[in-house]
Amino acid sequence: MSGAPPIPFDYQSRTRIVFGIKAVERAGELARETGIKNALVVTDPGIVAAGHLDGLRRALGRAKVKIVLFDKVRENPTTEDVDECLRAARGAKIDGIIGLGGGSSMDTAKGCNFLLTNGGIMRDYWGVGRATRPMLPLIAIPTTAGTGSECQSFALIADVKTRQKMACGDPKAAPRIAILDPLLTLSQPPRVAACSGIDALAHALETAVSKKRNGISLAFSHESWRLCETSLPRLLKKGADLEARSGMLLGAALAGLAIENSMLGAAHAAANPLTAHYHIVHGEAVGMMLPSVMRFNAANAAATALYAELEPGRAAGLEAKLDGLLNLAGLPRSLADCGVPPSAIPRLAAEAAKQWTARFNPRTVTEDDFTRLYEAAFAPRRAIQP
Repeated sequence: MSGAPPIPFDYQSRTRIVFGIKAVERAGELARETGIKNALVVTDPGIVAAGHLDGLRRALGRAKVKIVLFDKVRENPTTEDVDECLRAARGAKIDGIIGLGGGSSMDTAKGCNFLLTNGGIMRDYWGVGRATRPMLPLIAIPTTAGTGSECQSFALIADVKTRQKMACGDPKAAPRIAILDPLLTLSQPPRVAACSGIDALAHALETAVSKKRNGISLAFSHESWRLCETSLPRLLKKGADLEARSGMLLGAALAGLAIENSMLGAAHAAANPLTAHYHIVHGEAVGMMLPSVMRFNAANAAATALYAELEPGRAAGLEAKLDGLLNLAGLPRSLADCGVPPSAIPRLAAEAAKQWTARFNPRTVTEDDFTRLYEAAFAPRRAIQP
């Protein structure tokens, strides 16, 4: 460990995790155990086309669980998307929700749960613990290995007017059950697998050094990093490698548990405005910002020691490993490659400094610091001086 005294924490597992090949076939019995007889299934058209909804229907049908379907989830859901999902749920007499898909499906499902059970609008729940009434049981079934949303109590919903991402969290919003079936991730296209995989890696790295880290979160962060950094290269080289798919899916879920216990940092704070204004896929945005943030954090002795724990030797070894993984993933390494003009930096920096995750970065990060981080992301290998 880094030598620092243990940080106090209060941990209670809110989500039961069911992991294994064909685990989705247990969805019906698990729904019944949770008290669900009439479920709202929240998913997207791609998941339906891949046939995953059919398999879920069969599993639920065997347990005589009826479903109401909302299959219009869009990437990076907004308040508008949550409202549309809510319209599908109202009047349907559902007693539970099942999110099937990537993080967007789960965020939409959680957002709908907030409004259906507690009323109001999403902005009312921006923050932590603002739901005053019980929420419906939620079952999360990820088909991507990245966000770890299946193990988190937060919904990330963008305000359709301001484009600002709102982190709406409440212990009651956490999924009761997460069903992790590696077979469902085989349908991930290579680029999606790369983007989501880098996101999972970023979660492991940022939670490992977060100001809020603790003994529980570090255990999740370290195991997530071990699983993801060994599984992702295999997955990128051979998409049908089921063992690698299994490692990534479990690693992403463990990173979600780490987030739940320690939060993230400056890389995610810097990534969110890029997604909001330039529609850069979240995993790509985080991947571009993370090396600069790690070099920035190197001025913090505790962070350097924590980075070194993830990769034997010095923290520089970890940066080299990350650099290799980003290159292997084939993601853009410069903001210029994504059409971001240098003139956008002041606005991006101002918004990044207001992001919730920025406050948990191990080294205090100001708006001026974010300006320098964005500048470095136009030439990712340039060092950030303390």
